[in-house]
Amino acid sequence: MHLAHDSVMNVDELQWFVVLAETQHMTDAAERVNIAQPTLSRALKRLERQVGAPLFDRVNHRLRLNNCGGIMLEHSRRGLAEIHAAAERIAALRDPDSGTVRLAFLHSMASSFVPDALRRFRVDAAQVRFELQQAAGHEIIELLGNGQVDLAITGPRPNGHDFGWHELLTERLCLVVPQDHRLARRRRVDLAETGDESFIALGEHFALRQITDALWAAEDIRPAVVFEASEIATVEGLVAAGLGIAVVPVPPPHRCEPMAVYVALSNPQAKRPIGLAWPQRRAMSAPAERFAAFLKSTR
Repeated sequence: MHLAHDSVMNVDELQWFVVLAETQHMTDAAERVNIAQPTLSRALKRLERQVGAPLFDRVNHRLRLNNCGGIMLEHSRRGLAEIHAAAERIAALRDPDSGTVRLAFLHSMASSFVPDALRRFRVDAAQVRFELQQAAGHEIIELLGNGQVDLAITGPRPNGHDFGWHELLTERLCLVVPQDHRLARRRRVDLAETGDESFIALGEHFALRQITDALWAAEDIRPAVVFEASEIATVEGLVAAGLGIAVVPVPPPHRCEPMAVYVALSNPQAKRPIGLAWPQRRAMSAPAERFAAFLKSTR
């Protein structure tokens, strides 16, 4: 069975065919879909011409669905269901009161900032769903660029012109040291005082590591990085074990490593801007636009 190359199947006519296949009665089917019987008869002839085979056997002026018709019915139902599902998904994209927002964010935003923002947003938008992903900054930008997420809470600002940006907050950086370290009792430390220390840091491709490298360079420090990790929690754990010191974002009190001490840095540039990023060249869904507007208005 070959579909004519110049044929275009009409969705309405496929729906009419399904009703006709279910009733196997031309008059009853025409009444159910609210069209004239001759219109339905012509639509059936067009469909049979398009697929190249009769879909019904005519027996004593009655219709009987044949094997070809059974195949057509199966695929018509499946196709109409897909079209209906697509229409529902498109409607959800255009409805700011429902649908799904795909949001990526830094691990350090997971314990307080993101939950608090979602709680406040859902007071007036309880039907909007969220798909959440935690990742490192460079991974977040890749997700955003590939269209795998709609919005991202990350920092610092992505390079280039492919992403929009709205700063939400500034994360202060601090020095984390073992409990018995010589700087553990200090209230504030200048990074210049740490030139002889062993450091634990994130890998060089992490945005926070690049900020830390810039801080070291500004103080003419060539740090001895003895361990590299992929998560801040791992860095803090290694510090607590006495394996070195590290520069990390100031954590909320409930997330502090209990066996380490966090000391403020006096360096003015010891900070990381955190903001909302979005793709400039791709339209956002209505719920994503609504959440972005909410974040911009409250920060």
